[in-house]
Amino acid sequence: MTVELRRSLATVWTKPEVARVYRYRPEYPSAVFDILRRLIIAPRTVLDAGCGTGALTRHLVDLAARVDAVDPSAAMIEEARHLPGGGDSRIRWIVASAETAPLDPPYGLITTGQSLHWMDHGIVMPRFHDALAPGGRLVATDIDWVYPPAWRDALVGIIKRYSPMKSPFVTDLFGDLVQRGLFERAGFQRTSLVPVALPIEDFVAALHSTSSLSQVTLGERASNFADEVRGLFARLQEDPVRFAVAGNVVWGRPLRG
Repeated sequence: MTVELRRSLATVWTKPEVARVYRYRPEYPSAVFDILRRLIIAPRTVLDAGCGTGALTRHLVDLAARVDAVDPSAAMIEEARHLPGGGDSRIRWIVASAETAPLDPPYGLITTGQSLHWMDHGIVMPRFHDALAPGGRLVATDIDWVYPPAWRDALVGIIKRYSPMKSPFVTDLFGDLVQRGLFERAGFQRTSLVPVALPIEDFVAALHSTSSLSQVTLGERASNFADEVRGLFARLQEDPVRFAVAGNVVWGRPLRG
């Protein structure tokens, strides 16, 4: 991926129309929060860096005394405030990048939910190192959408025709961080699969919540993309769209490099 494309895709998160459709994404499996509960230490304060609309933040209050939720997108933070749990007094919503946000350490846990790859690692990893309490961990989470064989290849074919992203951001993010002396990996766990059923319009909206398939990114091709996805599932007579999700959790110690 070129630097220009990466920068272009990053601007997508500032758009209110993208923030509004984030709510249609599948939620993290509850097992992800069981893992986070085991990993947090005193003080029970959490920094959720790159929090987006608070998919992690709004549940972290169940295990933390305070959550500092940081995101550079005012649109994402505004959306987060109005979602269930977003008004909890234990959450401090902060519009700023992870590289520059005012922090209030020490933190007993730092989380990044599908956001670490967007950050400048040479800046944030030393910041995270300094902000953690002794023994505290950085945890990176993401969600795999696992499609059934009956329509997986057909949908992926549609996505490939429209998405400008022809290769992943980083083929091995954590391997790269370890090699650069910025991360010491301590563990990994993948949750069991959790079934999901989304009405077709919600599924299309969830696809539009990704940087490479957002209506902002696709522009005038967005409606054609949506129609192709609708057409696929109409032919299959599948509504709601049924698939599964699994949470991936990597944890370890950020280093100064």
